[in-house]
Amino acid sequence: MAEENTGANGAADQAAAPQLRMQVLAQFVRDMSFENMVARKGISGSDVQPDIQVGVSLDARKRAVENQYDVISKYKVTSKNKTNGESLFILEVEYGGIFHVEGVPEDQLHPFLLIECPRLLFPFVRRIISDVTRDGGFPPLNIDTVDFLALYRQELQRRVQSQAAAN
Repeated sequence: MAEENTGANGAADQAAAPQLRMQVLAQFVRDMSFENMVARKGISGSDVQPDIQVGVSLDARKRAVENQYDVISKYKVTSKNKTNGESLFILEVEYGGIFHVEGVPEDQLHPFLLIECPRLLFPFVRRIISDVTRDGGFPPLNIDTVDFLALYRQELQRRVQSQAAAN
């Protein structure tokens, strides 16, 4: 009999806990630019040894509609020639998503928006970067998977250090 009561209480406890609900309402390119210095300067292909750097930054904000948030991932991809340091191309993409998020505790919402939401958008941004670099005359660039948790932790550490330096 005690097992039946525990089962019933367990079901009641689960019903009382808020259920996590996340839905991607929209995805979009907010801004994008691609500069091909190789075509502009006429650099020959045999002189090119690319060194590629990828920078990622994130932003999230609440929308006017309840439980909706904008999440923007900003990628800056630079390619320089290893032999002489000249720029080959620069690609900047701001990719956004509108998310409906419910059931996430307030103290966990910020990391959720800046870790989980960009993680869902990443495959689409990767494809855009690959297509743009290919269409720009370079081999398609498939950027490595971004560790959004590590990126979030680095940003927290940077903020703590900058506050400590300010004080």
